[in-house]
Formats: sequence, structure tokens, C-alpha cells
Amino acid sequence: MRQTENPSVVPYKGQATGKKEQVAAMFDNISPQYDFLNRVLSFGIDIYWRKRAIRLLKPHQPGKILDIATGTGDFAIEALSLKPEKIIGVDISEGMLAIGREKIRLRKLTDRIELQPGDSEKLTFPDNSFDAVIVSFGVRNFENLAKGLADMQRVLRPGGMCVVLEFSRPRKFPFKQFYHFYSHQILPLVGKAVSKDDSAYRYLPESVQAFPDGKDFLSILEKVGFTATQCIPLTFGICSIYTGRK
Repeated sequence: MRQTENPSVVPYKGQATGKKEQVAAMFDNISPQYDFLNRVLSFGIDIYWRKRAIRLLKPHQPGKILDIATGTGDFAIEALSLKPEKIIGVDISEGMLAIGREKIRLRKLTDRIELQPGDSEKLTFPDNSFDAVIVSFGVRNFENLAKGLADMQRVLRPGGMCVVLEFSRPRKFPFKQFYHFYSHQILPLVGKAVSKDDSAYRYLPESVQAFPDGKDFLSILEKVGFTATQCIPLTFGICSIYTGRK
């Protein structure tokens, strides 16, 4: 099995701060351009990925949902299609939360979605608090992957469902080669030009490469207590949906 986490893969190499602090600073830096770059760099397909992941929760009709690493709130907003009573989003980046809160305010959704600062490895909610826990493109940024997943499992109610949307590595020719070239050559150049952060969009492909995807990630989910785990690859394996039950 590949390693379950890689603290050495950080946005700003050479800095003394830990991965968590660097990730928070990185997202603060790129937050004004984050949504725009998401659409451009994924050719808009990230919207489909989120919709596909949220649809998996529809049969379970969750009333209370926790969105981990909520960022600017796109996954939380998509989850409103499930008609839950309440969605709480947490993130370590105040810059991303500020963008998300303004987005939610403009859409008049403040009564349904609440965004608050929060550490995925030290969630402040009681055990068994949520019917569903969701996270999109956030778990590979955890400083301690197993610890973060275990805390997600803790706050999920018995019978509740976890849905994780995360980048993965294509395995088949020729898409594997194309994706490697795009993510390591094109993506960093466009990301730097728009965000002015030289490191953020080099960190992205490095963190994807280091992340234990597919069966390795399912194994970690099962070790921290999730059952009925499943992996659904999307778009030639660029992205995967992982699910588990408590």
C-alpha cells in the first residue's frame, strides 16, 4: 500500500510551518480567483462531478449535512438539491470562507447554509451529529489523513453516509500521459498567471500524486470505521467518488 499521508508534500517548500498552516495560507492567497480557476482548469467538468457525488445521497434524504473543507461553498450549495434541514460547512481558510459567505448571502441562502472556521482533524461537533458528511477536493490536503477521516466518522450518526470527491490518477494510455502533461505543465502556468501564486498550482499535481487513491483510500476509510465502502472513478480516472457508511 502507498503511504496514507505525505506531510512533506506542502505548497511552500522550505518554510518551517506545517502542512496545515501552509494549506490555509495558500487558499487565503488564491481565494479571490479560486472559483474562476476551477471552472477554467477543469473545463467546467467539476460542476458535473459535484452533482454526481451529491446524487448518491438522494435515497438517504439527509436532514443535517456537514461539508468538510467547504472552501467557497460550492459543494454545500449543490447539496441543497437534497432539501436538507441544515448544512454546515467548515474550512481552515478564512479567505475561502469569506468568498463563500458572500456567495451564500447574494443567493439568500444564509438560513440554510452556515459556514464557519473549523479544523477537519479537530471537529468541534458532538458525536453522531450529522446524517451525512461530505467533502470535495479537500482530503488530500489533510495533514493527518487517517485522523481527519476518523473525526468525520465520529460526528456521523449511525447509518449515516460519507461522500468524498477527490482527484485521482488516471491509469490507462493515452489519458494517463495526457493528464500528466496537462497537470504538471499547463495547469501550473495558468494557475500562476491568474492567481499570482507560484506554488499553489504546482502543489495540486504533487498532492494528487502523493494521495493514496482508489483501493488504498478505501482501506483507510475502513480502518477508521467506515463500512460498505465504494469507489466510483469519473472522467477516465481524473476524479473519484468514495462513499462509506457508519
